[in-house]
Amino acid sequence: MVDAHVEFNKRLRKIGRKHQAMERGYTTKLRSDGLIVAQPVRPRIQVPIKGIALLLIAFFGFKGFLLATLGPTTYDDRLANLREGTFVEKVGAWAMQADGATKFIAGHLGPILR
Repeated sequence: MVDAHVEFNKRLRKIGRKHQAMERGYTTKLRSDGLIVAQPVRPRIQVPIKGIALLLIAFFGFKGFLLATLGPTTYDDRLANLREGTFVEKVGAWAMQADGATKFIAGHLGPILR
């Protein structure tokens, strides 16, 4: 009697897991014997494109703000200090180097900040 109860609980847990998986979506398949079986869809990893775009815009905006407030000579001096540091500081110096977008943003922010 106890074995039957344990098997029944196993089947209930399996059905519960399948039900939870089907809440996220399912597809139906036709088996060779004619039975239509619903199978859960595996979740796909979705990349938050809007979030990444906002992060990049904020990053370039911050770089442009720093370049506009510090000026190009001070900005380059600070980057030179970072290039002489540890590996993490060198990576930071590479990421913070003044590129075209940064100079464009700094050129538009400069008159506003002065």
